[in-house]
Amino acid sequence: MLRLACLAALLLALAPAPARAAAPERPPNVVFILADDLGCFELGCYGQKLIKTPNIDKLAESGMKFTHFYSGCPVCAPARCTLMTGKHLGHAAVRNNKEARPEGQHPLPAGEVTVAALLKAKGYATGAMGKWGLGMWDTTGSPLKHGFDLFYGYNCQRHAHTHYPTYLYRNETRIELKGNDGKAGEQFTQDLFEAEALSFIDKNKDTPFFLYLPFTVPHVAVQAPDDALAEYKGKLGDDPAYDGKKGYQPHPAPHAGYAAMVTRMDRTVGRVVEKLKALKLDGNTLVIFTSDNGPTHNVGGADSDFFKSAGTLRGLKGSVYEGGIRVPFIASWPGKIKPGATCDERFYFPDVLPTLCDAAGARPPAGLDGVSIWPTLSGTGKQTPHEFLYWEFSGYGGQQAVTAGHWKAVRQALGKGVVKTELYDLAKDESETTDVAEKNPEVLARLEKILKEEHTPSADFPLQTIDKPVKK
Repeated sequence: MLRLACLAALLLALAPAPARAAAPERPPNVVFILADDLGCFELGCYGQKLIKTPNIDKLAESGMKFTHFYSGCPVCAPARCTLMTGKHLGHAAVRNNKEARPEGQHPLPAGEVTVAALLKAKGYATGAMGKWGLGMWDTTGSPLKHGFDLFYGYNCQRHAHTHYPTYLYRNETRIELKGNDGKAGEQFTQDLFEAEALSFIDKNKDTPFFLYLPFTVPHVAVQAPDDALAEYKGKLGDDPAYDGKKGYQPHPAPHAGYAAMVTRMDRTVGRVVEKLKALKLDGNTLVIFTSDNGPTHNVGGADSDFFKSAGTLRGLKGSVYEGGIRVPFIASWPGKIKPGATCDERFYFPDVLPTLCDAAGARPPAGLDGVSIWPTLSGTGKQTPHEFLYWEFSGYGGQQAVTAGHWKAVRQALGKGVVKTELYDLAKDESETTDVAEKNPEVLARLEKILKEEHTPSADFPLQTIDKPVKK
């Protein structure tokens, strides 16, 4: 018996150890950078000649650039709502900029599910630095109630009309900024957001994180630190001083100031990417850069004509024509997204939530209007195409728009009782110069059917003429 026991022990010792289960792959980090009022064509990688954006250009070289990507809305708050919730403006909870007093905007309702909340439920650390615009910290729209562990920046859009404010918020705490008076100062918010972003990455390097950077640059007022301004001052030709009318700060060289703001933001993008590389996180981080809507009008010292910010596209911020909703969109993830790639297909902000869920292994909620573009980014699987992209907007006179393939239908001046549908063939006429509705009645009827079916009345944001009065 003793010999048998010894033999059994020997055989057990010589037997191979049972294989250990492979450690689960860590979900990717996500850094999502959102500029404010930046036009597609204000970036070098999209053809800009006057403004230097070397770091964003490198991001495009390392990943995929989209040539026909769209915001969810041509203005700030509703664009952010479509981005966060994956719903287009016919279904979104916030459909226009709507200020709340004494400070803040119309709040995102408690029941809305955001991409931040979905990623947080998957174990992600979540942080946002910049401008929120979807409800103050003491309302249902607080970023802290929609998935963010940390928020630092402007909660209110009106407050964000200066880059030298006297205070910002860290979560629910008001942080006074010494040396700033709202007109100038010692603490430029773009630099503050950059420092917070780098700190967040450092603190969360050992866990998956979602870092949302809704920067306020280059939204007016035109303001930039002297060291940023020096790169452009006196070098952009005609640069008349701006007198500060219409509520913004005056500037002696607004063209130089505007370019300096964009380049300063570009520097931040470069520093964020370098931080990821230094921590050896770049191989497992998806970095996305985009803008909330098309470039602004020539107000506050901004000059979209001078910089050709919308290229040859019709319209600017506030318009559902191409110039108001077409935005830059760049996605980079070394080893996952093919470098130097270009996508010409049409996608938009509602696609961000399902895409990030797909990349992170999270399950998106039902009832979304977006589709995941992860198959396009990764080159794996079959891309679900959009049958159409839909917009509505009660601002700027009341508007609707829909694209289906190369066709686009637009309605303007709904606030005047006008329900006339224009039709454009974007394959031949990206500048939307020639209305071809009369020549294509079947296409027009098909798109008008979509315009009707995709609009759900909103008590808070009724669409002029289309909606009968809605009781709250």
